[in-house]
Amino acid sequence: MNLNLEGKRVLVTGASKGIGLAIAKGFLSEGCDVHLVARSESALKDVTSQLNEVAQGGISYSALDLSKSENIPHLLNAAGPIDILVNNAGSIPGGDLQTIDEVRWRDAWDLKVFGYINLSRAVYKQMSEINSGVIINVTGLAADRLDTNYIAGSSANASLNAFSRALGSNSFKDGIRCLAVSPGAVETDRLVTLMKTKAALELGSEDLWPDLLKDLPYGRAATTTEVADVVLFLASARASYLSGIVVNVDGGHSSRGGAF
Repeated sequence: MNLNLEGKRVLVTGASKGIGLAIAKGFLSEGCDVHLVARSESALKDVTSQLNEVAQGGISYSALDLSKSENIPHLLNAAGPIDILVNNAGSIPGGDLQTIDEVRWRDAWDLKVFGYINLSRAVYKQMSEINSGVIINVTGLAADRLDTNYIAGSSANASLNAFSRALGSNSFKDGIRCLAVSPGAVETDRLVTLMKTKAALELGSEDLWPDLLKDLPYGRAATTTEVADVVLFLASARASYLSGIVVNVDGGHSSRGGAF
């Protein structure tokens, strides 16, 4: 299927690894000009070298901490006009209410929640001036499969799903679509870290984390490419009547019982 994305200007946050890197790679293979954002300049240099081998469009990047709202104007100046924004940056620690104190909770939400909201606000204003644009927020299945041992993440993802629905419910008036993509377990380093935390709490040892995967659909996690493919489709004109929704990429996990 030709997604007709060639020449689109895309901004992807959290783009140096995992899902964000796969999304950036997908847009570049479609001929888009992609601006990558992450905190580590060395990581961005490394992935830019890798992506140049497959890119059909231009690549640029900014090494910025988007938990600090004062960095957003610097990012938009560097990236230029944006057709598609993919909010993906974020790293929320596992743990229950007593484990995650106020400082850790606020630090995590400054990037994953307020980082998404503040960047969306700035880019939305820019997009509304040309009556065109797409904003996609990558959230997470903990929004639906609530987990007391990932309480900051469950709360953050639920908030961002609601934010995406609320913004996207009426953004058509400005020529903009806003959606969320909510992955379940995905093959990333972050998954391993979270599974180790969960295994330590529930099974008594982090070394037992592979035992948790047996409860996943098909007995495996999704690949980053499987998530990226959904993001690309939703960003394209093939999905032009979709806005204000959350698409779960979870192998049906959210629709069945059982533990995560």
